[in-house]
Amino acid sequence: MPDYQTLYPYLFNRVTDAVTALQARDYGTAEDILKSAQQDTEAQYAEGE
Repeated sequence: MPDYQTLYPYLFNRVTDAVTALQARDYGTAEDILKSAQQDTEAQYAEGE
């Protein structure tokens, strides 16, 4: 079973980082943060299944 208590805070913090980058109009960094967060979270989720 995936460890949601680990996944949720990780993903929340990465989204917060992306929002900060967006507010600074750093769109490339925001995109990179979101893509890596998605990939990392998917990998962690798959390991927990």
